[in-house]
Amino acid sequence: MADSPSTSKLIVLTGATRGLGRAMAEGFARLGHTVAGCGRSADLVAGLAASLGAPHTFAAVDVADHDAVSRWAAEVLDRLGPPDLLVNNAAVINRNAPTWEILADEFDRLIDVNIKGVANVLRAFLPAMVARRSGVVVNFSSYWGRSTAAEVAPYCASKFAIEGLTQALAQELPDGMAAVPFNPGVIDTDMLRSTFGASASHYLSPRQWAESAVPYLLALGPRQNGSPVTAPGQ
Repeated sequence: MADSPSTSKLIVLTGATRGLGRAMAEGFARLGHTVAGCGRSADLVAGLAASLGAPHTFAAVDVADHDAVSRWAAEVLDRLGPPDLLVNNAAVINRNAPTWEILADEFDRLIDVNIKGVANVLRAFLPAMVARRSGVVVNFSSYWGRSTAAEVAPYCASKFAIEGLTQALAQELPDGMAAVPFNPGVIDTDMLRSTFGASASHYLSPRQWAESAVPYLLALGPRQNGSPVTAPGQ
């Protein structure tokens, strides 16, 4: 059982402009929390910022770019302070193919976003959170971070890495904080459609998923530190 959510929180969210990220941004905002999010597309960032308005803030940032992440974090920390909840959601998936047919550039890009991108965000935001000795880090994993499937080996490798990274991070944090590897489940997103095709429509939409997932994420706390968790209903 997760801890009870407190009053208004500051949420830092990567991959905020599409799919689960957009649904979470809207869900957090709807519940009265402030969202500082990022996404790669400047146009989608502008649209989300216009939709949600102040006090929320969004920036065009590629999490694989260490310097860009550092600049974004400095702006957020200066303006809003350390996040109460840091959600590493941004990720990409490889095209369906046997491992030996995945081109080096595609594999590299996936690792740069899914693993190095998470590390970049942690490096940028965690010192302020640790100094305050409070806050929860949620790193998005997957069913394919705890099991495997053919033709998505690079993605599986990246999400297995997130499980290990997050559980090790949990051992480093001071009392009162938490790092949690989170499996969101199977949701009808563009990423799922790239793998499942039309059958992805059999699953929940991001908005439907967020109705229970957002309150669940808000309620995570020190009791879940290091524990792999899965979205409700998944």
